[in-house]
Amino acid sequence: MSLDLQNAQLLAVTAIFALFAVAELAMGHFFPGSASAEDNRLDVAVGVTFPLISGSVFAASKALCGWVIPQLRDAWADWPWWQMVVLLLLADDLTQYWWHRLSHTSVMWPLHRAHHSAAYMSVRVVYRNNAFYYALMPGLWFSGALLYLGFGWVFVGYSVVKLAVIIGAHSAIRWDRWLYRHRALRPVAWLLERIISTPATHFAHHALTQDDGIGHYMGNYGNLLFLWDVLFGTARITRQYPPAFGLKDDRRHGPERWYHQMFFPLFRSRRAETVLGRESHIPID
Repeated sequence: MSLDLQNAQLLAVTAIFALFAVAELAMGHFFPGSASAEDNRLDVAVGVTFPLISGSVFAASKALCGWVIPQLRDAWADWPWWQMVVLLLLADDLTQYWWHRLSHTSVMWPLHRAHHSAAYMSVRVVYRNNAFYYALMPGLWFSGALLYLGFGWVFVGYSVVKLAVIIGAHSAIRWDRWLYRHRALRPVAWLLERIISTPATHFAHHALTQDDGIGHYMGNYGNLLFLWDVLFGTARITRQYPPAFGLKDDRRHGPERWYHQMFFPLFRSRRAETVLGRESHIPID
């Protein structure tokens, strides 16, 4: 990605993130009382390292393309923008749906656990994942290849829209509740909540439990498009928000250290019951 493209994307995403963060600050949600010292350290660490990891993946993907298919640099730059968007949705957002869904199995859960260990919803949670979760994410590698092939400004526009939806779906602002309150907007809400991720559907994914008919942490995996959940049968739409978030094993045994969550398996937990140690590989309910 050229410097101009990077700057445009960074400025746009930073502005969207800052808008939601300021709104959370104004409403007293940016520093939740349920956030532990380990949460604060992890959120800061992720905020610093995520741009480095994602940027490195893009650079490595483009370098690999330059080595394997040097003759195809910018070869698809003349595609219509809508064709580029369709391919981005398939190569990035659809693969991320399956990557996310796989991350709720015993094999991948240790790399995704950090995203669910927060007992709060906020923009702080958006990028909160193990470093290897992003380093290995297929969608980032495919996106780097599409940038090499010439998707340029279309990718910037797509990524800004996607991140706006994802940030909004994690934010404590709960912007979708205004749609539910007004009868005239209910048809819009019905359509929107089946196409993109909203706070109600994504908060359900972060719920402490899914036994109350609201929480659905084994579903609602979509990032930009919630449509994938609708199509693949993993959707739950209630227009309600879970009363509690986080993980039951943290409540029983205390929080994991931030670096165990972020850098497993390089650092392994010594907690008695954990998926971040040497013995257990099964998500704790």
